[in-house]
Amino acid sequence: MALAYPWFLLGLLAVSIPIAIHFFELRRPQRLLFTNVGFIREIKLVTARQRKVKHLLVLAARIGFVVALVLLFCQPFLPAPEQKLLGETGTVAAIIDASPSMVVEGKADTPLLDEAVEQAEELTTVYPASARYLLPTVSSSLLSATAFQTAVRQLAVTGQAKSLNSWLGRAGSTEKAQQTFVFSDFQKKGITPQQLLADSTSQVYLVPLQAKETANIYVDSVLLDDAFVRSSADVSLRVRLRNGGMLATSNVQVKVFVGSRQVAAYQASVPAHESVVTAVQVQLPDGAVQPCRVEVEDFPVTFDNTYYFTLQASPQIRIINIGAPQTARAGRVYANETMFAASSSAAQGLNYSQLNAANLLVLEEIPRLDNALRENLRRAVLQGATLVIVPPAGGTEMQEEYSRLFRELGIGGVQWEKSPGTTPVLQDVAAPNLQNPFFQDVFAASNQRAVMPKAAPVLRWSRSGTDVLKMRNGDGFLAGFTSGKGKVYLFAAPFQPSYSDFTQHALFVPVMYRLAMLSYQTEQRVAYRLNQSTIALNLVLPAGRSQRDEPVVSLRKDSLTVVPAQRWEAGTLRLTIPATVQEAGFYQVVYNNRVLTTLALNIDKDESELSYYSAAELRQLIGPNRPNIQVYESGTDRSVAAHYKAQRVGTPLWRYCLLLALVFLLTEVLLLRFMGRPQRVAAAVAA
Repeated sequence: MALAYPWFLLGLLAVSIPIAIHFFELRRPQRLLFTNVGFIREIKLVTARQRKVKHLLVLAARIGFVVALVLLFCQPFLPAPEQKLLGETGTVAAIIDASPSMVVEGKADTPLLDEAVEQAEELTTVYPASARYLLPTVSSSLLSATAFQTAVRQLAVTGQAKSLNSWLGRAGSTEKAQQTFVFSDFQKKGITPQQLLADSTSQVYLVPLQAKETANIYVDSVLLDDAFVRSSADVSLRVRLRNGGMLATSNVQVKVFVGSRQVAAYQASVPAHESVVTAVQVQLPDGAVQPCRVEVEDFPVTFDNTYYFTLQASPQIRIINIGAPQTARAGRVYANETMFAASSSAAQGLNYSQLNAANLLVLEEIPRLDNALRENLRRAVLQGATLVIVPPAGGTEMQEEYSRLFRELGIGGVQWEKSPGTTPVLQDVAAPNLQNPFFQDVFAASNQRAVMPKAAPVLRWSRSGTDVLKMRNGDGFLAGFTSGKGKVYLFAAPFQPSYSDFTQHALFVPVMYRLAMLSYQTEQRVAYRLNQSTIALNLVLPAGRSQRDEPVVSLRKDSLTVVPAQRWEAGTLRLTIPATVQEAGFYQVVYNNRVLTTLALNIDKDESELSYYSAAELRQLIGPNRPNIQVYESGTDRSVAAHYKAQRVGTPLWRYCLLLALVFLLTEVLLLRFMGRPQRVAAAVAA
């Protein structure tokens, strides 16, 4: 046995107090009452021997009480086999997982976060008063024991909880950290074995908290069947439900809301660790951004019962056809559909400022390309526009101008065919490959006997990013190339009837429509995660303001208004979600009290997967070559602090000293109350 504070042994001098009291009581005179009258009275028959034994036992009880009390303050303990006391300047790091999955109840019918907080608070009872504590999930400052306990009690679940790997790295960066305790449920979806085996010079103690087996239905994702949504028209919305729990569930109530209107309600049954896709019909009343949500009535896990997303009717795709208006074949095909805002202009009268606002640019058989036109086309493509080039049939000077445009767009390996003479030789175009993503959902069925168009190519390329249509001999007829943020689609033959009958073929309209649809790009998604790093938005600023001014926007939800870190990059606003935004819901992007758009922020769906690493699995992942990483079993009678103290510090005996002091005190009371009590007898004395 060893003593943590041996200098308290000076308190044994207090043993002299009960000894002095003992001798003082021996010197006190004993008063004896007797009578010689003829009445019958009770007399006490107490011998001197009985009084002496009683006094000695009371003295022993008092001395034992003082000795036990002194030992209590000395903090005796049994030294541990692996005794390793913390130094005067030691630091203890405690990583407490505050992710949403920690609200799941544990074996003690309390949330896992409460169990983690309770066990973390007990760490201060293990180490000396000089120890300092680090709580990486709150700050990087070193805390005293009292400040550490206060900070731990203030922990709350947040949707922006980072991965355990990042917290381990933050704790390991502290050079003085000797021990690191990790309290978490250790979800399999949120952590990998490589993260657990991160290099660290400190001792790491993993504390897996056991949750109850339960079902958990949540919305994995939502999907629209049609990429272009029109207002006041039915659109099919597919909702993918998943059960991330260990138990199956049935007849779960699901509700779908568009704005404040409930548009659908149904029941779903989902087996454990499986998914179910359901479809509902929704309508958007107008072209404004509509806040939508899917609510699932699933208990007892409720933190992911609501999935927030936004829907907005698709705006018109802006198309500019550059060519002679009287021969612009592509311009006429786009004029028949209301989803397109198409216009045609000759190269000489083109307003270059309109190019940056267009989604699709069609350069249709322009015989001359001046420097200004090439530069503006290149700039528009680099910023995200799609350019469709239909080459003309011309001479050498025209070919050099187009070749210069190809080089400026980063398209290499393009060669011009030799002039075919007076009559071009038409060749068959091969049937489209229906497995190509370009033709996804374009054709209802394949007809292998369909007659394909013919063309006489004037261009040939060795490689491309995307082959859309090919000739029968394997050469390309329509191919896509990536250039900056945009895309360039190149036809191999002009649209003139002498070079191609493609414009007269049934394939012409769907291909041109598909090119226009693929040109539509939007940075804003229907939903975002709270813990993702940045959000990219293309915003329409109020009149009189430009993106060059770098206007500052804010996020607003109910009474909460925050200004996130933000920057403008090539017309795109990139926002960093601040740490104060912790709850899922709808957040408005506001500039000068004007709402620019609405964002839907949700908890990361990985938090809904309630599959955990057990203590045995963690030990197996760590292996025998990591002696600095240990795993503690949860659910035992002893806390982690008590277990650590028994292994590294020793087994404390102060509780037994306290119990022994109480026993001695009770013994003294019983001796004074019952021992040596005189017998009562009746004595008759004659008068």
